[in-house]
Amino acid sequence: MSSDSREAKATRIRHLLRTEGDAVERNTRTFNRGRYDAVAELEAYEEYRNRAREIKERAIENLPELIDEVAAAVEENGGTVYLADDAADANRYVREVVADADAETVVKSKSMTTEELEVNDALEADGIDVWETDLGEFVLQVADETPSHIVAPAIHKSREGIAELFRERFDPDERLETAEDLTMFARGFLGERIREADVGVTGANFVTADSGSIALVTSEGNARKTVTATDTQIAVAGVEKIVPTVEDLHPFVELIGKSGTGQDVTAYVSLLTPPVDAPSLDRDPVAPLSSESADERDFHLVLVDNGRTAMREDDQLRETLYCIRCSACANSCANFQSVGGHAFGGETYSGGIATGWETGVHGYDSAAEFNDLCTGCTRCVNACPVKIDIPWINNVVRDRLNRGGDDGRFEFVYDELVPDEEPGGIDLQKRLFGNYETLAKLGSATAPVSNWVGELGPVRALLERAAGVDERRSLPEFHRETLRDWFSARGPSVSRADADREVVLYPDAYTNYVDVDRGKAAVRVLEALNVHVRIPAVGESGRAPLSQGMIDTADERASRVYAALAEHVDAGRDVVVIEPSDLAMFQREYEKLLPERSFERLRDGSYEILEYVYGCLENGADPSALRRPERPVAYHAHCQQRTLGLERYTTTVFRELGADVLESDVECCGMAGSFGYKTQYYDLSMDVGDRLREQFTSPAARDRLVVASGTSCEEQLGALLERDAAHPVEVLDPARRNRTDR
Repeated sequence: MSSDSREAKATRIRHLLRTEGDAVERNTRTFNRGRYDAVAELEAYEEYRNRAREIKERAIENLPELIDEVAAAVEENGGTVYLADDAADANRYVREVVADADAETVVKSKSMTTEELEVNDALEADGIDVWETDLGEFVLQVADETPSHIVAPAIHKSREGIAELFRERFDPDERLETAEDLTMFARGFLGERIREADVGVTGANFVTADSGSIALVTSEGNARKTVTATDTQIAVAGVEKIVPTVEDLHPFVELIGKSGTGQDVTAYVSLLTPPVDAPSLDRDPVAPLSSESADERDFHLVLVDNGRTAMREDDQLRETLYCIRCSACANSCANFQSVGGHAFGGETYSGGIATGWETGVHGYDSAAEFNDLCTGCTRCVNACPVKIDIPWINNVVRDRLNRGGDDGRFEFVYDELVPDEEPGGIDLQKRLFGNYETLAKLGSATAPVSNWVGELGPVRALLERAAGVDERRSLPEFHRETLRDWFSARGPSVSRADADREVVLYPDAYTNYVDVDRGKAAVRVLEALNVHVRIPAVGESGRAPLSQGMIDTADERASRVYAALAEHVDAGRDVVVIEPSDLAMFQREYEKLLPERSFERLRDGSYEILEYVYGCLENGADPSALRRPERPVAYHAHCQQRTLGLERYTTTVFRELGADVLESDVECCGMAGSFGYKTQYYDLSMDVGDRLREQFTSPAARDRLVVASGTSCEEQLGALLERDAAHPVEVLDPARRNRTDR
């Protein structure tokens, strides 16, 4: 990516932050909080998630058979099924049905699949009036905009903005100000359009193969009106919407509203087995219902492939088809909360899962527009009701995009200096951050000269122009004496013979070369708990290359790390990790990179540092050996630490030592490893971080000791608060000096 392209992207993001950011943040965070509450009240939540996942896995596995089964069921009911190969094929069929009905007006209930196909454009080209009846879609239709959210398409619009839009477009007799005013106006306007419509078009949340039934889960009643007020109904659905039986709908109905908007049950759950047996709407206002035409209803189910069969056959993209379009991934995404779907989406789909969808249905170019906005924080993994590994899909697509690049002018440099496993053509910025370990080794070996050179104005300007490293970020300060050097010279202070336990402390690249004090503190804390410590010669976990979509390099790093740690795991030594993102590699991503048995052994034998301290204390270690926090603590847990459910150990240890702990409920600091260093994303990174700044500068937190578990979190908090943050293990370090200056 050129510096001009980076600046263009930064400008676009700043525009969205300014124009849509407040509304998107307010609404997505409300949905997200609602999800927390709704899920907490559902005792069988995990059971439902497992069941939903199982049903989708089975349905996609048996998709060809289910398509045949649903076709037979619908035709037996009196309807017609058409399997469309692609968007053009689907639109041709829909246009023919509308023409056969001599229709002049078509009303629609929201359907992302028709957005994907651009059905409206196809019909309007034939002179058909098409009206969206979902309130949000109607607003966007009037504004001539695209959706910014899967289930709340106009989430970026304010009430005031909609009022102004309606005034300009409709010049209403009365001033529309309140939400009720606007809703009632739209209701009346769309009621007229529904009454005069000839054809109704809906989507389908699910289609059951056994009965040919269609399940519609909506917040408004317009889907039912669209179906019953017209004698010709067309349902347009991707083939992945088919589930085997009506009974299979149960877990999805329980999950979809709670996951998306935090509603216990979505306002309308309609199960239709068309052609619906309801009286037709007559145009006579005195007797609006006719009892005669029910048998004349016409129903067409258009099942759309449009790339889905290829996705099914792609082992890496296949999980995308499990998506139930609830938007939980979008709502849980810190970046999405700031800029919404117009930045974090493609032509149709938005949020984390959009990368998979856009790649499958529109191609890699569409996904490339926003793929980098996924920071891999993994918060969406726990939010997804069918447990889709969305960050991995993003990594895979990023890797494939990397491999589609052209050889660059710096390739000769990489070939000689960079020991990665990637082909030519990778963006310079990605290759720089993906090879952080190499950079850190060089910076450490030449420190302090490297630190001095790195801060020179011309050097920073060159880094920003050539590699997109934002000048506003402070660069890491490398230490000449690494953690391993220090420990080799010092040796363990608790012998193996006298120790209660024996561990290997994983020297992640940042701890080893930059935040050496954090590593020293970890050694001293473990030894205070009578643990024998080893620090092996082991390299970077693969997190850095994986974050840039350099999967082959991450795979090679994973194999090297396991080879270095295997003898310790074999000997029964616990692996203790300071950096949560590296522990997440061991416990999540290595499942994709290592043989199953190797992954399981490392996963089961590795621990986060405060998790390990907690375990030691629970098993009889003396807590007085640790230093108590000297003042109340404001604590921010790392996002991947939260995904693994490990943040509670830090707060528990602090509280057991008598500390007053205020834990941040902000899900992400915004830094996200290299993301916050990149010029195109710096402003977005700071906007996300501003939510944490607000909380930690509130009266309840501003005088507290700021503590964070992740390297990125510490850096971002330092920039946001203009004071240092400490790692929890530094706070507990018995040799720690009084840090009241923090």
